[in-house]
Amino acid sequence: MSLRLSLALETGGCVVPDEGRIAVFSPHADLDLSALPKERVLILHPRRPEYESHEAAGFACLPGLADLPEAEHFAAAVVFLPRAKAEARLLVAQAAAVTAGPVLVDGAKTDGIDSILKNLRKLTETSAPISKAHGKIFWFQGGNNALADWGCEAAAEVAGFTTAPGVFSADGIDPASALLAECLPQKLGRSVVDLGAGWGYLSSQILARAGVEQLHLVEADYTALGCARQNISDSRARFYWADARKWKPAEAVNTVVMNPPFHSGRSAEPELGQAFIAAAADMLVASGHLWMVANRHLPYETVLGVRFAAVSEVAGNTRFKVLHAQRPRRIKA
Repeated sequence: MSLRLSLALETGGCVVPDEGRIAVFSPHADLDLSALPKERVLILHPRRPEYESHEAAGFACLPGLADLPEAEHFAAAVVFLPRAKAEARLLVAQAAAVTAGPVLVDGAKTDGIDSILKNLRKLTETSAPISKAHGKIFWFQGGNNALADWGCEAAAEVAGFTTAPGVFSADGIDPASALLAECLPQKLGRSVVDLGAGWGYLSSQILARAGVEQLHLVEADYTALGCARQNISDSRARFYWADARKWKPAEAVNTVVMNPPFHSGRSAEPELGQAFIAAAADMLVASGHLWMVANRHLPYETVLGVRFAAVSEVAGNTRFKVLHAQRPRRIKA
C-alpha cells in the first residue's frame, strides 16, 4: 500500500475534489492505490510492464499525456517520483500544468524527494511534508505556470540523436552499446531484432550493415521508443512498444542484438538479462545468432550455454564483455 498517500488523503489534510479524473504519474507495478477511487483514476506510465500490471488491475491507463484524446484538466494528480532527476521535474511540471486541484508528490529519499521539495518551495507554496517509510509526500496547488521551466527539460541531443529525461543513457552513448556496435559483423542477416532498443543507437548501427532488410525495434519504455522513432527514419525499421521478455516476431529472425537491462529500481537483477536471452533464443531461426553486451560480473554464460549450441566472448574490457551465441536450442515448455 502507498502508506504515505493514504496518510495524506485520510489524515494529512489534502482534499481531493469529489468529481473529476485523477491523474497518477508513474506508480510502481505493485503499488496499492486503494486510497483513490479507481473509477476516476487515469494512470500515466511509459513502462510497458507497469502499464500492463495496472491495466490488469482494472485501471484506465495511457503511456503519457500526449496520448490523451483531447486536452484535459484533472481534478487532482499524484506523481510518484522516478529516479532520474530531470524526469522527476518534468513529471511534476506536467502534473501542475494539467491539474486544477492538488498535485501530490511522493517519493523515497533515494528518489530525491528532499531536493524536489526544496526546489519547489522556491517556486510555489507547498504543504508541510508527511514523512513515513524512508520517504515523504507533500502537495501544492496545480493550475499555475510556476514550473514552466521544468517542463522545458523534455528533450536533449546526443551525438545527433534525440533523447529524453529518464530514458536509459539519456546524456550520452552508452559505452557498452558502443563496444557492442564495434563488434557487430558486417553481415547480420536479412531480419534482425534490436531487443530493448532504447532511443535507437544500436539500431542505427545495425541498419548500416549490408543485407539487413528488416529491423524490429522492441522497447518497453514508450518515451525511449518515441525518441527512436525520431532517430530512425529508415523504412526497414518497425517499432514495438512491448515487454521484450514477452514479444515474439511474426516469423523467426536471423539475428538478435541487445544490451539488456539488469536493474529494477536500485537492485541488480540478472534475471532480467537471463529472460532477454531466453526470449532471443525463442525468436531465432535454427542457425540464428545472438550478439549481446553485458557488465563483466553478470553471470550470463550459464543460461547462454543452456539455450545455445555455441557461445564465445569476442571482446571485452574490465567493465564489459561482448558475447556471441549461435544456434539456439529449443526448450520444450
